[in-house]
Amino acid sequence: MENLLFIRHAETDLAGRFCGHSDPPVNERGLRQIEELLRALKNERIDAVYTSDLSRSKVTADAIGKAFGLSPIAVPELREINFGEWEALSWQEIELRDPVYARRWSEAFPDSVAPGGESFDAFQSRVLNKVNHLLAVASQSCSAVVTHAGVMRVVLRSLCGLGDQEAWDRTRKYCGFFRYESGRAQ
Repeated sequence: MENLLFIRHAETDLAGRFCGHSDPPVNERGLRQIEELLRALKNERIDAVYTSDLSRSKVTADAIGKAFGLSPIAVPELREINFGEWEALSWQEIELRDPVYARRWSEAFPDSVAPGGESFDAFQSRVLNKVNHLLAVASQSCSAVVTHAGVMRVVLRSLCGLGDQEAWDRTRKYCGFFRYESGRAQ
């Protein structure tokens, strides 16, 4: 049975900013979120932990791995979308830099690209290729996938059929998670 537990990483000081391939550390609030996450997962049967190779995901995955006696496997394809020149900026800062392009980007999303960034099509393809591979090798128990909100939204929309708003709502919480099982999100 396909059974993956998708987990959003803990919070960093770039919360509320465009933080795709930027690599800030988990902050104090994030460390508390990890503790809460471990309490929520205590009755799970996790047999593998996969993680984005960015530190906010790795720190979260390392804590899960330690709790379950597992060594997390870093998977670069599980990274968030690359926002290029917009990395670490707030939306307000982006609008101040180039209000015309910011408006066009917002109106055309996901069919527009941040300057120097990754296209949504390339991001979605990267994510779905790797997630489909993880589903193909999933065991009878559960594999944890520690990643980013954008990655989780791709899974929820593309593999579970959720709408944009519901996918957004389900991925807002740092250290939040959902279970993907046989084409459904639980």
